[in-house]
Amino acid sequence: MKRYNISWMLVLLITVLSSCKDYLDINTNPNQATSVQALLVLPAAITGTASVSNQFNGYGAHFGGYMANAGGFSGFGNLFNYQIIPNDYNALWVNAYDNLNDYKYVIDQTEGDDTQAYASAAAQIMVAYNFQKLVDAFGDVPYTEALQNNANLTPKYDDAATIYQDLITKLDESIAKIDGAEFPTALNSSSDPMFGGDMEKWKKFANTVKLRILIRVSGVPALSSFVTTKFAALDKTLGFITDDAIVNPGYVKDKPNPLWNSWGYQTTGTLSNSSRIPTEFAFGFYKGQKLEDTGRGEVIFKNFETNTPVNQLGNEVDAPTIITNYSTWYTGTFSSASSISNALGVLKGPSQGQVLMLLAEAQFLQAEARLKGFITGDFAASFDAGIAASYTYLYKDVTNVVAAGKNVTADVAAYKVANAASYLVNIKLATTPAQRLEAIITQKWIAVNMINSEEGYNEFRRTGYPVTQPNGDAYHNIASLLSTSTRPDKLPSRILYPTSEQSYNAGNYRVINPFTDLIFWDPN
Repeated sequence: MKRYNISWMLVLLITVLSSCKDYLDINTNPNQATSVQALLVLPAAITGTASVSNQFNGYGAHFGGYMANAGGFSGFGNLFNYQIIPNDYNALWVNAYDNLNDYKYVIDQTEGDDTQAYASAAAQIMVAYNFQKLVDAFGDVPYTEALQNNANLTPKYDDAATIYQDLITKLDESIAKIDGAEFPTALNSSSDPMFGGDMEKWKKFANTVKLRILIRVSGVPALSSFVTTKFAALDKTLGFITDDAIVNPGYVKDKPNPLWNSWGYQTTGTLSNSSRIPTEFAFGFYKGQKLEDTGRGEVIFKNFETNTPVNQLGNEVDAPTIITNYSTWYTGTFSSASSISNALGVLKGPSQGQVLMLLAEAQFLQAEARLKGFITGDFAASFDAGIAASYTYLYKDVTNVVAAGKNVTADVAAYKVANAASYLVNIKLATTPAQRLEAIITQKWIAVNMINSEEGYNEFRRTGYPVTQPNGDAYHNIASLLSTSTRPDKLPSRILYPTSEQSYNAGNYRVINPFTDLIFWDPN
């Protein structure tokens, strides 16, 4: 594991000299900081999670059926056939654990200090958030022996299902710590770039992460008792997030949002990536091949009404090229390298915030929980709220405000009319629990498109929705045209443990089959 990633802060601090002996010690550098305040590390850690979240989104976009190759590019071999190698996602693993080390530092520095209870609780909530993502991608991972630096350089791999259960405990403890603090130092927009110090929002976020964990394992027979017990104990009065959970430490053109930097434009004004375009499978949920969705389609896809370039992953024969100087997911205006307008949709602009969890996802989680009887309430109302929340986020500008001229209520109503015969949009037309679940997961898959794409991939593996036809055309087949997967859906089941583990933790490293070795909640 990496050492604490705090070196960039050291220039901000001066060691306090506490004795004449220390002062006279010519071998001591008085400018060498030995510790950093937790409230300085916390915002850097949260911002780090935003960057890692973007990496998870990219991995999910490739594996979850959202992203294909543009024309004129080669070298896609591993993606085309899903013959993943350990080095492919080494950075994802390393950066995720590096980020977790920062949170561990905050937790260690605030232990037993009631005045720092808020910082400690926020850090522990983010530890749970990040470990769930690691488990969903890799399965069993270092957990109980992780984040110990030199004290343990070869941590064991813990059982993924056991980690999941302990994350619930950690989230419960975090909420209790917030509630029990007597003289806490308040967080603010400087120390908390996600919620600006609003601890009620932190508690709701923790409760929503718990909801996601419980829903994800709700179909695992061995955990049925755990799920029932924890749902019964879930704080329904507290509720869940009521707005998108977005990190923004002050992104600007020269220090842009990670998503924009990856799929929009670099700081020089150069297009960040010209080798990727949307899949026909994803585009079909907007353009009419499966559903009609003009409202969201127009703000997400360049030239939606005319000739948005789309492709099936693995098709090099007639793969279209990008529109010159434009990412297909950017609908603003490129005039020159120095003149790039802000927009709506997925790629809004360099100063947009980075989404860690959409309100739409939270609503669809509640819809499924209500459908299955885990919590009370109308699943159809939560489903409709999820669609509306998706429109709302996509209609927001870089300042996180719905743009003038955009009417979410009217456009959602139009969406329902345009798809009047489809239970995937009008869930009350569904006649079976399976159809209702299909509608919920399909709409969640649509909502996280190129925002939190890994959640779409996770839910597809868990439920098999949205429906795919492995032998169908590109609008109905989610997988690569050249897939070598042995799964019925022709997708990979997971990614492999990275080369860093192979090199430095060889005793615990595992050789994995990316098609047959499943994450524990994956029934396929």
